[in-house]
Amino acid sequence: MADDTLFHGLFWGILGGLMLVRLLSVIQVRRSGERFTPDRKAVEREGRAAFAIRFVGFFFLIGVLVAYAVNPVWMRALDLPLPAAARWVGFLVGLLGVGIAGWAQVTIGRQWSAQLQLAEGHQVVSSGPYAHIRHPIYAALTAVSIGFALVTANWLFIGFGALSVTMSIGRIPREEKMMWEGVPGYADYAAKVRFRLLPGIW
Repeated sequence: MADDTLFHGLFWGILGGLMLVRLLSVIQVRRSGERFTPDRKAVEREGRAAFAIRFVGFFFLIGVLVAYAVNPVWMRALDLPLPAAARWVGFLVGLLGVGIAGWAQVTIGRQWSAQLQLAEGHQVVSSGPYAHIRHPIYAALTAVSIGFALVTANWLFIGFGALSVTMSIGRIPREEKMMWEGVPGYADYAAKVRFRLLPGIW
């Protein structure tokens, strides 16, 4: 029981860090006057089905978080008996993801968007984590998803994490198509920084 309380606390710590990074993102975009909500083209780029899944997934995540906080019997029934060492690894992976997300957000600044849309005068960013991989924020969210799955040791978070990673990987080609077509110099950047998500792998 003590371990469960500890790892519950570590989970909320990772989530709190991620929320702070996202708040920073929103503040940067709002102050710059850029659009935060999706326009029609953003929905079309992503695909209506994928956009709908992402929209529904957000509310599903809220429900999962509430269930994890309340921790009813049915939620505990989905627990996976992972050793404490694996859960600590999950915490460290999650922290790494939050750190990468913060680094990437500070680097990209007002050009960040949760939608498939470009900022006014969008330019290639090739410094910070973008010097090593083309999509460090997706890499960070992948790390956080793995961290959540291990820290909670719960099948619901494992399933949600798998869905989140799958959707991110599926979204990357659409985002790159937008960048190739709308951002001068992106083709040269992509040729120089070859890896999309993981250095040396993909």
